[in-house]
Amino acid sequence: MANDKFFPLSVSHLVICVLLLFPLAHTQNIVVFQPSFLTATGPAVSALLLGNTSGISLSLRTVSPSNTTGSIGPPSCVAEVTQWVLTREQVGKTAVRVQLRLNRSLRLCGENETDADCCPERLCVREALRVSACVGDTPQASLLIQAKIHAQLYPANVGSDNETVIPNQVYQPLGPCPCDLTFRACDIRCCCDKDCSSEDLRLFESHCLPGPFGGQVSPAPDYQCSVQSSENSPDWFPFLCVSSPPENNPYLGLFYQGDTITSKPGPTFQRPELSAPEPVNVYIQRSPILTLNNQYFTIPQKVLGRCVNNAPVAFLKNFNVTCVTLLHICPTGPPLQTLPIDFRTKVKNGQGGDVTVDVTDEVASDMSPFISNKDAVASSDETLVCENLTLALDYKFYWKGNGITNITLTRTVGTITLNGSVTLTTRYSAVFVNGEFMGEPNSGNPGYQVGRPVIAGIVDTLDNNTGSIQRTSINLWKPVSDGLCSANKKKPILFGENSTSGCLLPVSRQNLTQCNLLRETVTSLQAALTTVTYVARYGNPDPLTVTDWINISFVTLNSSTTMEDNTSSCYGIPSHQRIHVWTLITGVVEGIPQREIRALQVSHSLSTWALDCGGGDISPCVDQMETQLFPVTSSVTFIDIPINTGPPKTRFQINFTEYDCSRNDVCWPELAFPITKYYTGEPYSQALAKGLILVFFFIAASILGTPWRQIRQAWNSGAL
Repeated sequence: MANDKFFPLSVSHLVICVLLLFPLAHTQNIVVFQPSFLTATGPAVSALLLGNTSGISLSLRTVSPSNTTGSIGPPSCVAEVTQWVLTREQVGKTAVRVQLRLNRSLRLCGENETDADCCPERLCVREALRVSACVGDTPQASLLIQAKIHAQLYPANVGSDNETVIPNQVYQPLGPCPCDLTFRACDIRCCCDKDCSSEDLRLFESHCLPGPFGGQVSPAPDYQCSVQSSENSPDWFPFLCVSSPPENNPYLGLFYQGDTITSKPGPTFQRPELSAPEPVNVYIQRSPILTLNNQYFTIPQKVLGRCVNNAPVAFLKNFNVTCVTLLHICPTGPPLQTLPIDFRTKVKNGQGGDVTVDVTDEVASDMSPFISNKDAVASSDETLVCENLTLALDYKFYWKGNGITNITLTRTVGTITLNGSVTLTTRYSAVFVNGEFMGEPNSGNPGYQVGRPVIAGIVDTLDNNTGSIQRTSINLWKPVSDGLCSANKKKPILFGENSTSGCLLPVSRQNLTQCNLLRETVTSLQAALTTVTYVARYGNPDPLTVTDWINISFVTLNSSTTMEDNTSSCYGIPSHQRIHVWTLITGVVEGIPQREIRALQVSHSLSTWALDCGGGDISPCVDQMETQLFPVTSSVTFIDIPINTGPPKTRFQINFTEYDCSRNDVCWPELAFPITKYYTGEPYSQALAKGLILVFFFIAASILGTPWRQIRQAWNSGAL
């Protein structure tokens, strides 16, 4: 083409030209294209038509240079059918955006393909176009476009855009090939990927991903029969090695998260095949929870360290976050200003139905946990009262299997007075509880685990017929703010952790004249920590099984003791409460000791309270209302009951350690472990029979092996 080369304009030159030509076109009542020529390398191109655009029509036609003169001729208002679509858009009173879009596919044609809607060559479009702005049949301005567009190339093997369908984990566990991340595509270095062809595997077969994430057990143990080769293996190795298939991989359990099905004993020829149920949009761990209109169910959360008001909630993922907001005026929108009806959302339960969020409002009486800082200098004389602000949202999701059974929300609201700026701290939490409607977290399965709360219980008086026990906790004092007992903060006892804590009680000289009332006050404070009558024996007690619970022993105070009180002191104050817990290790499950509680006792230590007027401060002893602080403490002590190991050892057993497996690296008695009574992998008779057969083969191999062959050769040579 004659106009095959164009000089592109820079952005600054284009802006200057538009600014200079725009007033000229407006004053002379003419129109111009900016830019007046351009190159199209893609399927869309646009330009601006400036000036008096009223009554202007656009026409598009292809142009070509003359064979004699080389020019492309004058503009024409006669339109022509092309493979381009011309559109216009009014962007101002004196400006129109003109856009051309290619109306064909840029896909490269395959071999022997006759489809007209594809590109036969790599350079798919190569032509010149002219857009004319006309008033009637008279051209007023023209835009010249040179189109040079190449075909788009697509990879031969592309992954599908569809989401990967994860099977129901109840019937098909995850983890045979953890590195298979791309659906219907080969993952590099993932040698267990079924989508990889033999040619792909040859590229990286020597660099496969090791370990369980590559679908392999790494490293293989030395006792595996596949580890030792026939060249360097000793004579005894084939008789003592272990043959285990690679599918028997203990690391596969790391990728299995879901429910299990308890098998029922019975003949295999009568057991029906278990088929997976039809999927009904079930929830799996960390999948987003959806509302009834297929929108994400959102709660304010922290994302990358910042609070986001509309963050999706993931199934079985608990969180507890706080967000800090600086308030100058009362908020008018969510999440701080909301109504209960805004939270009563219908959520898909994952089983083909839906559940509605049950909202309960609580009014915060103490605003100190939410207002952490208040500006001392008022920014204005006007005082604003912000009512019914949402201070906390605590969600509880009750789930069972792959579905949600119930959702409850406790919304804490309060009123804040603004006289300047206030730093507001709001709380948002979500907890997933396993059960039909209600559920409580366990502290072990079955034995207690160290650091988990001790489970206590009281008789459920609302349902006396069933005799169920309602779960609760045994508490200690939890020092907060100024440490006074009036704050009444408590913390649960954690299993296996000894602890001592307390609070301070202000006592005046007038209180010491009423010792009986003072003793009753301290006793009621201590009794509020242990309002239970039972303690769970195990970490997962059944509320309907009486044997899972133990009565708590309370040591009563000796009321017969003579109390010698006077006007300045009181005797027999139960200021310290002691809790003793006796525990016992009853077994081991998968290497984890199983601990249970055998007894729990609550007792008190009595002390004498008297005012201390030393150190020059005599005001408490003179002023009847002046107070001093006295400690009210509580402690818990866990006592391990020693396991009965049988009769005491003799002096020979204590001193002679050669055959003691617990104190010696080499344990000869364990050489015959499979045929001893300590081996419980199979019946003793079968283990004994297999052991004797093994001994027979070992003796036969020794007789027929290299040592005896050399002895026979030496014997024969000596006889000759």
